[in-house]
Amino acid sequence: MARLRDKRAIITGAGSGIGRATAILFAAEGAAVLAVDKNADAVAETLAQIKSTGGNALALAADAGSENEVASFVDRAVTEFGGLDVIYANAGIGGGLVPLFEQSVEQWTEVLRVNLIGPFLAVKHAAPHMIRQGHGSIVCTASVAGLRANASGHPYAASKAGVISLVQTTANSLRGTGVRINAICPGLIETGMTKPLFDAARDRGNEAKIGQLNPMMRHGEPREIATMALFLASDDASYVNGQAFAVDGGLSSTHPFARPLP
Repeated sequence: MARLRDKRAIITGAGSGIGRATAILFAAEGAAVLAVDKNADAVAETLAQIKSTGGNALALAADAGSENEVASFVDRAVTEFGGLDVIYANAGIGGGLVPLFEQSVEQWTEVLRVNLIGPFLAVKHAAPHMIRQGHGSIVCTASVAGLRANASGHPYAASKAGVISLVQTTANSLRGTGVRINAICPGLIETGMTKPLFDAARDRGNEAKIGQLNPMMRHGEPREIATMALFLASDDASYVNGQAFAVDGGLSSTHPFARPLP
């Protein structure tokens, strides 16, 4: 229960779902955590949960896609904690399932701003602090939608494919610095973003079918992504760099099928 002892971490999108689960887990594993979310009430609840178990954390309401706000919360973490070892650029938005020819430039711009420019800003403002100390871990939330088609709408899928490319190119830009960067590609996880899908399935009485396409035949839980983030943030992953890891119950291992082969 101390894989992040003495580590200083920032987690964006920490007001719910994967971000909240990760903030709670990182604090339980010994990290000082700055939990960031656009929703002030939600991130305050995350902080309260961490504090209730004796964890060391701060909460801050900020937009992870705004450069001024990212620069500010990175500086806040460095000032409050004395440095920065980990940043998990997890904040994201879905963008909906609007038909291709009905999508607007404004919709694309906002999805890319939060989902792709947000992680870029995390790299831009956190990595220099890590380079100066000779080590650090950057983790980004991508998606299986960035690996294959038919897992989301177009803007979201494109933004997450961009995150994977950002991770690969950044790993090489940071060569020799001691700073690592990796991505997690979640499959279907029950979070605030996917809540409408889960609610609709439950209303139809189809809850048992959620996640049936992957070999484990179930959906995932936020903590199952948080544990991958913990590994990538920790020294256990000291030789892991520039990779995108699918955590999806095996969904991305398959081709589409009407029924599985015997």
